[in-house]
Amino acid sequence: MPSEAVQCKPLEVIVGDRGVERAIKQLKRKLAAEGVLRELKLRRHHMKPSVKLRKKMAEAARRRRKRTKMDAGPAV
Repeated sequence: MPSEAVQCKPLEVIVGDRGVERAIKQLKRKLAAEGVLRELKLRRHHMKPSVKLRKKMAEAARRRRKRTKMDAGPAV
């Protein structure tokens, strides 16, 4: 029973002259950009709410550290 409504839009990759391998690469990029791969990894196993919260907070802290590191610029 899903807790929130999910809007599904089709992902489309056109196989042109460059071949199937190129189209697969494009599809993987689109899936990663949409967050589908990350969602699949998360849903593969059940996580207790407390563990999920800790993981979420750790991810936020990692993004925050990365952002401050990028804002500070290169050390001379």
